[in-house]
Amino acid sequence: MEDFFTKAFESHPDRESFYRTVFMAESSDYAAGVRREYYKSKLKHMGENVYIGANVKIENPQYISLGDNVSIGDGSTLIARGEGGITLADGVRVQERVYLDTERPDGYINVEDNVYIGTGTTLFGHCGLEIGSHSLLAQNITITPYSHIFEDKDRYICEQGGHTRKVTIGRDCYLGMRVTVLYSADIGEGSVVGSGSVVVKPLPTYSVAVGNPARIIRRRGEPKQKN
Repeated sequence: MEDFFTKAFESHPDRESFYRTVFMAESSDYAAGVRREYYKSKLKHMGENVYIGANVKIENPQYISLGDNVSIGDGSTLIARGEGGITLADGVRVQERVYLDTERPDGYINVEDNVYIGTGTTLFGHCGLEIGSHSLLAQNITITPYSHIFEDKDRYICEQGGHTRKVTIGRDCYLGMRVTVLYSADIGEGSVVGSGSVVVKPLPTYSVAVGNPARIIRRRGEPKQKN
């Protein structure tokens, strides 16, 4: 039985599909190079020195642009549902199991230069999500620019629509682990949001905010209060 899979392959009805599955899932440097060459002709734009990990799912690559030195970790998902698409600028690092979804045909996600997106993070772009350069998003962050309406108890919540708007994260921000950003919140340039916080209102530039809901405890550059 040592040649069981070899024999199964020899009778496979669609060898191209078989090879594609193998190369998309394999973690070797050679397979990564094959994936890079494959997506070079599929993506809207692919820069130099791009890395696409194993088991990465990309839907509608014609709406997705990757700059130079972009890295997409194993098991991540990029779904672009329309021409707004997904843009990852130069030096963006997407860690493992990150989920990016424009959600709507007119939605989009635009990530500027040298942004880090941590493992398990989920980002939606219903009416647009923009993340400024040099920002850091830690593990398991959720940004969902949509909130369901539920006031009418006689109708299913899924039938009542919701609130949505473009959400922006300024440049040089740091969002700690498990931060949640709701549709009603923007985060100003240079702000820091503590782990586990839920941001429901806009934060001005250089805020340091913590809690659920997140509240500003000081501004960056100001001295810390002594206990």
